[in-house]
Amino acid sequence: MAWEQDEIRNLKENRYIVIDEEPCKIKKIDVSKPGKHGEAKARIEAIGIFDGKKHSMVNPVTHKVKVPIIDKKKGQVISLSGNEAKIMDLNDYDTFNIAIDDDEILDNIEQGQEINYMTAMGRKKITRV
Repeated sequence: MAWEQDEIRNLKENRYIVIDEEPCKIKKIDVSKPGKHGEAKARIEAIGIFDGKKHSMVNPVTHKVKVPIIDKKKGQVISLSGNEAKIMDLNDYDTFNIAIDDDEILDNIEQGQEINYMTAMGRKKITRV
């Protein structure tokens, strides 16, 4: 399981949530007051970690949602081919391929360089060179 459950009322900006099965970083949370016949509602606006798209949802604050478990790790670039890099994890020496979709990272990455990457829900992304 790469996620855990939490109520919307416990979430904060710049934390993570799963919307439409996509791990997202929360950019804005608006909470309305409880009404005469209902409970308070929260509107969450978030940006997808891997797709970069804007996602939003509206639910009661007591609604349970998925919160992805994010692991931030360090690795070393073994080789580059096009927009794909072969990375070796510096903790367990596991090797894997990561597609690089960010042009700024693609321009600055070199073989033998240390990078930071994150894993969430079985997917990986380079965050910093």
